[in-house]
Formats: sequence, structure tokens, C-alpha cells
Amino acid sequence: MKILHTADWHIGKRLDRFSRLEEQKAVLDEIIQVAEDHEIDVVLVAGDVFDAYNPSTESIELLYKSLKLLTSGGKRAVVAIAGNHDSPDRIDAPDSLARACGIVFAGYPHAHVAVGEVGSGIYVSHSEPGYLELKLPKYDYPLRLLLTPYANEYRMKTYLGAKNEEDELRLLLEQHWRQLADKYCDAAGVNILMAHLFMMKKGEPRPEEPADEKPILHIGGAQAIYSENLPEQLQYVALGHLHRYQEIDKARMPIVYSSSLLSYSFAEAGQQKYTVLVDVEPGRAAKFERLAISAGKPLYRKRFETSETAIAWLSQHLDAWVELTMVSDDFMRAEERRLLLQTHGGIVAIIPEVRNGQTFTKEGEVIDLSQSVDELFKQYFAHRTGQQPNPEILALFKEVRAEQIEE
Repeated sequence: MKILHTADWHIGKRLDRFSRLEEQKAVLDEIIQVAEDHEIDVVLVAGDVFDAYNPSTESIELLYKSLKLLTSGGKRAVVAIAGNHDSPDRIDAPDSLARACGIVFAGYPHAHVAVGEVGSGIYVSHSEPGYLELKLPKYDYPLRLLLTPYANEYRMKTYLGAKNEEDELRLLLEQHWRQLADKYCDAAGVNILMAHLFMMKKGEPRPEEPADEKPILHIGGAQAIYSENLPEQLQYVALGHLHRYQEIDKARMPIVYSSSLLSYSFAEAGQQKYTVLVDVEPGRAAKFERLAISAGKPLYRKRFETSETAIAWLSQHLDAWVELTMVSDDFMRAEERRLLLQTHGGIVAIIPEVRNGQTFTKEGEVIDLSQSVDELFKQYFAHRTGQQPNPEILALFKEVRAEQIEE
């Protein structure tokens, strides 16, 4: 059975004032072609299909057209779950129409998918909250899918039946997944978990969440889910949320973040994006291969000391998005800025860096504007309060900033 794992499409997401719908369409067309070329049986979309709870009409149209093409006329199953950017109600809403095309949506962790035909000869043969079983015409064995769409910690604990606030989410999820795996996931079928959450290997450095991303875990008692919490019956774990391709724990089954559709911030500049081809059959370890995405414009962070060298480079990289830092002994002139913008239509930001900034400010108070917004906030907080912000303050600042970007 061939499965294609993709995630974090963020359809409708902008880069500052620039729309990226055309790039997203190009990448989705590429993924559709990959599904055809590799004769994919099932496509798994692990959350954040939209970038906002209330996506634009153009974003909605692009999603549904792309999903329908991915199904190849209902002959290929597509299963998509909600991420922390998606409205679970919106993801669940088109279920009856989507099923006729071979598409299954799950918006909530307790979503109960109706049993019956999906597309052309594809059947949901069994279902309960957080689980479904697919029968495909080509195979005499089923695909078992444990599904965990995003939910906030309170809702997730309510769904899992937490007895008190101190119950650890990771242990509740472990118990939930293990109950489903013990009940359904034997060696007579293919067993996969698809989830949109923050997972890491216990004892290893915490993976970095995407810049400008809503933190997936809530302030106070926030927990990562550990790879050791997964049941051993699983053959592959398809994750969404982190935008960089990552294999979380190679010692167990493959536990993979496939990466986002595009580089969505300059913190992701230079990252290669992927989909993942999974080849799996009952009772055997899954084989998987990452497939590089070629569509979409690259993002560059560049630093120049003269406008001449900047213009020369910009003229050779017109099909890109650029964050430009210009170093000078004095403040940037309006004419220089105008010339740069006329040279390249994809300049997202121009950051002036004054080499002798102490001439204009007090000693020790020079601000390096090429730093990240998070780092500038830390410096401002320390200047105003005389101490560094604690992790809870930093998480709150990141969440507020993400909400403002979405609005």
C-alpha cells in the first residue's frame, strides 16, 4: 500500500502584504502529479489545511479543487484532519459532499466518521471516535487510521476523560491510543496514526516551532507528547505542525513531520520542503522516502553594505522573496530605498543597520533591527523591567503576535 503524507498547507497564508495563493496552487499541482506518478493509494493531510479559521473564498476554492484532483475521480482516498489554524467545524462541514469524491475529513479528536462507501469502491468499514478503518479495492487487508486532530488542552482532556486538571495529557493520549491499537491494530492490516500536535523524543532538545506560528501548547502545564507514548503496533506516524522535515524517533516506528507546503517565514529561509512516500504492508516495517517539493519561490535573508552590490544580486534573483538588510554609516536615504524596491518586486522588508549607530543613540543602546522580533521583545522587556522575560511571558507574546498576523 502506497501512502503520501503531507501537512501544513496553510492555504491563504500571506508573506507580509504578499499573497502566495499562486505558489500554493503550483505546489498542490505538484503533489497531485506526485500522487499520479507514484500510483498513491491514500493521501494523508495532517492538519493546518487553511491558515485561518475564516479563510477567503479563494482559499476554500483552492482547497476543494485540489483535494478533488488528488482523489483522481474518487479512486484514491484522501483523509484530512484539522490543525490548530483550522476551524474544526469548517473541516467537518463538507463531509457528505466530500465522501462522494473519496475525501474523509475529521475536525475534532472525537469525530466519528460514518461507515459506508467513500469514492469509487473505497469503504469506511469500521469507525469510532478517533479511529477509522478503510478498505481499498486493490488490497485484501485494511488500513487502520488512528486520528488525532488538534484540540486545545482543555478540550482534549475533556474528550479523553481526565479526572482532574493535573492529569498529564501525554499519558491520557497514550492510554487512548493504546486502547485503540490493542482493539484493532493487529498484523493483519496496515496501522497508522495521523495527528496534529507537538511531539518529541524524551530527553532530546525541544524542536523549534515555526516563527509566527500559534503555539500549539497552552501556557501553564504545557506538555510535549513523547514518542514513547505511542503504541508499538503502529507502523508509521504522520505528523503535522512543525514546518521543517523531521524524523522524531528512529529507534521505533517512523515518526515524521513531513514539513509545510512552502517556507512561510524568513526563519524558514533555505529550508527544503517535502512530501513523504510511505510503502507499507501488514506485519512489516514501513519503508518511507521524502520527496522534495520544487514549486514555490525561495526565501532569502541577505545583507549588503552598498546599494550597488544589493542591486546586482537582486537583479539575478528576481523570482524570490527577500528580506534585505542594508548596512551603512548613516541612515538610509529615501532615494536608495526607492531604487531597491524598483529593482525587485519581491522585497518583503528592508532593514537598515547603521554601522556607527552610537552617533545617534547613547552608548550601549544601539538597536540591531536585523534581529528577530522575539529577540527585540526580550531586549525591550529587559530594558523596561530590568530582567529577562520568563518562558510564560515569551509564549504569551508569541501567541498574541500570531493572532495579530492572522487578523
